[in-house]
Amino acid sequence: QVQLVESGGGLVQSGGSLRLSCAASERTFSRYAMGWFRQGPGKEREFIAAINWSGGRTSYADSVKGRFTISRDNGKNSVYLQMNSLKPGDTAVYYCAADRVSRADMTRIDAYDYWGQGTQVTVSS
Repeated sequence: QVQLVESGGGLVQSGGSLRLSCAASERTFSRYAMGWFRQGPGKEREFIAAINWSGGRTSYADSVKGRFTISRDNGKNSVYLQMNSLKPGDTAVYYCAADRVSRADMTRIDAYDYWGQGTQVTVSS
């Protein structure tokens, strides 16, 4: 069982930046695809970004493309989400997740096996 712990959330003004981190408890992390998802107030959880096991392939939701960047450091068992040009609409709880299977489509929320508890991001106008 992989434990995932997110950090780095907080309150930021519109146009600002935040960097989220997700630390995994096991070295098997390096075999997994990793994703970031978010759930805003009154909304369903949605895909934001994903990265394959090696870091050689990434995928982004259209709503964040060009503003957010996902990366990983397998030596530190960590995945990151750099968020720039934040908007009030980005306000949500952000979750990282791990998928044990390497697949072409990394956007499917139901494909992820392990989830963190989430970190709150609030963007003020």
